[in-house]
Amino acid sequence: MKFQPSAVFAIAAATTATANPVNNNNNNNNNNNSPRQANPTVYLAGDSTMARTNSPHNGWGEYLSKYLTGASVVNKAISGRSARSFTNEGRFTEIERALKANDIVVISFGHNDGSSPNSANDNGRSACPGTGNEVCKSGKTGETVYTYNYYLQQATRSFINKGAKVVLSSQTPKNLWQNNKYSGNDAPPRFVGYAQQAAKNVGNGASFVDHYTAVAKMYLRLGASKVNSLYPVDYTHTSPEGADLIAQAFAQAISRDLNGTTPLKAYLKQPVPNVF
Repeated sequence: MKFQPSAVFAIAAATTATANPVNNNNNNNNNNNSPRQANPTVYLAGDSTMARTNSPHNGWGEYLSKYLTGASVVNKAISGRSARSFTNEGRFTEIERALKANDIVVISFGHNDGSSPNSANDNGRSACPGTGNEVCKSGKTGETVYTYNYYLQQATRSFINKGAKVVLSSQTPKNLWQNNKYSGNDAPPRFVGYAQQAAKNVGNGASFVDHYTAVAKMYLRLGASKVNSLYPVDYTHTSPEGADLIAQAFAQAISRDLNGTTPLKAYLKQPVPNVF
């Protein structure tokens, strides 16, 4: 199917739900502990923190294949994208067309999804506030804008209909050691809980992994000096070493069922990294 943001979209049972705080002991019972299938492709959809970028920084998706076995990785993440812009540019549709049964899609957005689309300076990335069927109008183009959860759930359901499984991964944190003060114990960005809620709303075939908390724990373990060295350009984009470490944290989070069992667990290369 081709994604049509203007189409009426029924968000099952939870259209007006608000995202709950992330609970690391709240496992997602979505039957994702499926047996290992032969040679699935793992497609990655996300922003620059996941995408292949230019030195001196890179996205963690470029390193995930090092920690998987029996599955190939295709990184479709693109810098500067949000759940909304990834939808409108047809990038979810591109992944959907390539899917075969038992493939896995990992979706991670949040860094570019904030702000409001109502402004005349709407950047084409901001989602409508809320987690259900709320809609907004772009102050720049007049287009109908949906919520972050709407875009994630629409894409996830379409992938599942093709026989794939979907892992909704929370966004990665920015540098949590700014000014030598650790902020990882503060409340995470709202899109972390939103992604978890989206996985629950979709149900069977969708799972959630709390990548944010995994990286936050790793950063506490590494300390200020080391973490600061992983951010050569700004507080958001990591060096290749940092991206590799974030991929390791993702693998470890999968192995520990951080917020639920995902279909990726069957493809983890042993030994699994231990970074947090």
